[in-house]
Amino acid sequence: MSYGIPAAEPSAQIPVCPRHPDRPSYVRCQRCGRPACPDCQRAAAVGFQCVDCVNEIARSTPTVKTVYGGVVAAGKPLVTFGIIALCVIVYVLQWLLPADWIYQNLAYANVYAEPQWGEFEPWRMLTAAFLHSQGFILHIVLNMYMLWIFGQALEPLLGRIRFLALYLISAIGGSVGYLLLTPGYVPGVPLTGVVGASGAIFGLFGAMLLVQRHRGGDTRQLWILIIINGVIGFVVPQIAWQAHLGGLIAGGLCAAVIAYTPRGPRQGLIQAAGLAAVLLLLIAVSWVRVTTG
Repeated sequence: MSYGIPAAEPSAQIPVCPRHPDRPSYVRCQRCGRPACPDCQRAAAVGFQCVDCVNEIARSTPTVKTVYGGVVAAGKPLVTFGIIALCVIVYVLQWLLPADWIYQNLAYANVYAEPQWGEFEPWRMLTAAFLHSQGFILHIVLNMYMLWIFGQALEPLLGRIRFLALYLISAIGGSVGYLLLTPGYVPGVPLTGVVGASGAIFGLFGAMLLVQRHRGGDTRQLWILIIINGVIGFVVPQIAWQAHLGGLIAGGLCAAVIAYTPRGPRQGLIQAAGLAAVLLLLIAVSWVRVTTG
């Protein structure tokens, strides 16, 4: 009697990653069950999920926004820390680069906003906010401390993009305030450059004041802070109170746009248009000032 030899059973197919077919993958996604190689695995509450499932969940999850329309960002206020880092880097470069190169090329004076004198460099109205006095180290220390305090409060509340727009427009507003409230350039008179983040910091003061009022909070301490710093600008020489006032008004206008725009699907668009209008207003009043004398 002859016995047949049973045929060998085919070996089970080795699972491979759908995104990388050349990689055997024995770990499966807890959501869809497909194999996933180490590069395509993402840690989940239980086990792992594949990168495709993680991306699908992210697309389908509604974006959480603050009451003022900004995207909620967990963690540190990155824009605030980024501005502080940039100011510190520029301050160090002011010492390292020869012959006051940064001051000569980035500081603001009214002549640079008056095209009739042939020195029209309006970008200095913004760049000057990232420079600080080399002869008074407390200038940068106090400004960065105030930025750290108010940035940690406003950036998470407004959202990173809105906070950055507020800060930059306030910085420009400070230069515009100086332009409007000081005499124009007189030929033969030495130029006095304006530097410092004080205008932008006062913009944060104005924004915080308005936001606090909008939320029904107590504003007495803010008023005291603004008054004390305003008085210092008049008492201490070589402090441009005009820039403080310009930044305060610009910051308040930006905050009004952000805070009082009704919530809804067009909130972000209306806020962007409002902030652009504030910037255009600053440009318009500056142009009127330099063309009418």
